[in-house]
Amino acid sequence: MTIAIPPGAFARPAPAFDARWRRHAALLAGAWAVLLLMFRGDAIDLARIYWTNTTFGHCLFIAPVIGWLVWQRRHELAQVAPAGWWPGLAIAGAGGLSWLLGDAGGVALLRHAGLIVMLQGAVVTLLGRNVAQALLFPLAYMLFLVPFGDGFEGPLQQITVAMTMPLLHLFGVPASVDGVLITTPNGFFEIAEACSGAKFFIAMLAFGTLAANVCFVSWRRRAAFMGVALVVPVIANGLRAFGTIYAAWWTSVEQATGMDHIVYGWLFFALVMAAVLAIGWRWFDRDPDAAWFDPAALQRDAGRRLEAPVAALLVLTVASLFLGWSSLVSARAAPVPRQVELPQVPGWSRVALSVRAPWTPNYPGADHFLIGRYADAQGRAVDVAVAIYANQHEGKELVGFGIGAIRENDRWVRIEDLPALDGGGALRMIGPGRVEREVATWYRIGGVTTASERRVKLETLKARLLGGDQRAVALLLSAESDAGGRAAIADFLRAAGPADALADRMAGTR
Repeated sequence: MTIAIPPGAFARPAPAFDARWRRHAALLAGAWAVLLLMFRGDAIDLARIYWTNTTFGHCLFIAPVIGWLVWQRRHELAQVAPAGWWPGLAIAGAGGLSWLLGDAGGVALLRHAGLIVMLQGAVVTLLGRNVAQALLFPLAYMLFLVPFGDGFEGPLQQITVAMTMPLLHLFGVPASVDGVLITTPNGFFEIAEACSGAKFFIAMLAFGTLAANVCFVSWRRRAAFMGVALVVPVIANGLRAFGTIYAAWWTSVEQATGMDHIVYGWLFFALVMAAVLAIGWRWFDRDPDAAWFDPAALQRDAGRRLEAPVAALLVLTVASLFLGWSSLVSARAAPVPRQVELPQVPGWSRVALSVRAPWTPNYPGADHFLIGRYADAQGRAVDVAVAIYANQHEGKELVGFGIGAIRENDRWVRIEDLPALDGGGALRMIGPGRVEREVATWYRIGGVTTASERRVKLETLKARLLGGDQRAVALLLSAESDAGGRAAIADFLRAAGPADALADRMAGTR
């Protein structure tokens, strides 16, 4: 006997979202649109970072992935009733506070994270506790929309160098290392930030988190998979760096590095992802047809309810309070002198800047920027650069990426950090013609002199939020290694006076 089965008989019926769901979803979409409009500067900044910064290019895929995660849950989600829930305002408030602190301190990471958390808070406030629990992973995964992980670059550079050098020696390549610079008889290689593998490490963190949730149920297996997902790209990047230098040893630097850029950009990440999935494949323990959550367990009374329009209005009100506070503190600025000149220093006279290997630090938002060179009777030369700020805000910051002694894509390359010099942070770098230079940097803000960029952010935050003096100064002293180096910088500083007094005189606070 033959039974005819109509097409689609085993297909799951389309989820039936009732009028309440449609109303709450529409209000949520509206609240999100208004939040993005209110904080459009940060929204545009995020989009620009995603599109132009290769380290965070993976963020372009996070929003579609979140949409897919929600779509996967649509059948069960339709069975959970949305309800406005006022405790969700605490999440929105936490996001607003993070944004305010980031705005006041000039920390883009906090601003971007604050915007994302406000969007998450809007979901929890408008849809309620039950829906938020159903969407727990997609909501948490939104945090990968925040560009973070620059701090991985330095350690990963060191790991790459530590892996590459033994391999080169093992294969008979005579190589020496100086900081992040590897030299062979026929080549000169920099393990730069872009070659540290940080971009793939960060992307693998996002990919591994997604795969651990989608493919595994056991938390032990999830943890093991995440370990593999983070270790494999680090090892692979070390092998890639070794392979590039080894290939250059047998062919030429141009051929090896040209092929490396092609492989690294187009194939490396795909191969690493495939390798990680292949390693974890046999231990996948989630049934592809299993429900993501049990809607019957999410039918409890939400309690502390809000009407959906009221919930949307309260979320926007909370966000606007922090935006208004920021506008108030941004209006304050301390006066700085209209004209600023480099000081006269006993025993040192002004001379022309170097033409052999010119160097100029980058402080694009400074109200005053001066640079000059001094020489003593022994012929030692010290370059002095001073950047003065009346206040700081986005695009006008004392510290930040590409701001300071070395700019983004500079001809000068950091070799290593040096011990502090009289409280100033010191580094050694190499530039055109392989000229080496040492630089010491001091920051002065709110009566505090420091070499720490984090301390600068903290003091900027305190000054802006509590009404302190927002004037800030960066003082940089530099000397070429064969023209006095660190000793010349120390002698110049003794003659010019303490760094804090020199910075205060330049900023007009003394």
